[in-house]
Amino acid sequence: MENFNGNISLNAGNLTSNRAFKYGDALFDTLKYANNQLEFLEDHYFRLMASMRLLRMEIPMNFTLEFYEATILKSIDFSLNSNQYRIRVTVFRANGGLYLPDSNKINYLIETSPLNLIRHTKYEVDIFKDFYISATFLSTIKTSNRILNVLASIYADENQLQNCLLLNENKQIIEFINGNIFVINENQVVTPPLSEGCINGIYRRKLMEVIQNKSTYELIEKPLIYTDLLNASEVFLTNSIIGIQPITHFKKKIYKTEIASNFKKLMENQLI
Repeated sequence: MENFNGNISLNAGNLTSNRAFKYGDALFDTLKYANNQLEFLEDHYFRLMASMRLLRMEIPMNFTLEFYEATILKSIDFSLNSNQYRIRVTVFRANGGLYLPDSNKINYLIETSPLNLIRHTKYEVDIFKDFYISATFLSTIKTSNRILNVLASIYADENQLQNCLLLNENKQIIEFINGNIFVINENQVVTPPLSEGCINGIYRRKLMEVIQNKSTYELIEKPLIYTDLLNASEVFLTNSIIGIQPITHFKKKIYKTEIASNFKKLMENQLI
């Protein structure tokens, strides 16, 4: 017997048996389709496979890179005539069981929609301090449990901010609500290591390769603290949809954006 918003029934449907709904027993990945291609497809695919293995999900034999690409492309409504599309792939364990699942088999859901990016000329951020991310390897993968990110987004909206910085339990700055953080100080580009609990972002990884191989800047992975933001000349966010978003304001600090713009051009060249 189930009671959904006052409506009693013998079976409310698949929702109440869905493990993603009941336990957050799910992963997701977000990709961008632009310029007639799925950007960084192989990196997204292999990250998803590694995350599924970590969560002891059974990967179907037919779930190859070729199958993954074809299935995503089949899910895009190209008749909408958009130049860019946002794709979210959710993989969740099959129904059944309590904390202990009856099976490690998986289901998947692909959602696609036209992408209309809003470019902010002013992008103001602050630190979200109410809750902390655990500095563990599990925090680096994209599980469907994003309640901290939801609360931080509400906080940002209530305070007329474009985003918030998130902390781990050691009070170190590790990422933004929806992406990784990079800080520029003189000739150094600094980003937190995965050991601090930040998301293992695809764009983060590809940008690190570009900085090391195609720029004169020294790339450093180390924990970030409050004073690093105050001493920085530039701070920017990265994710697979936005690419690079320069931060312009943090409290009374105003940042430049020139180097972030140059990195963005370098990354765009990687996709041509």
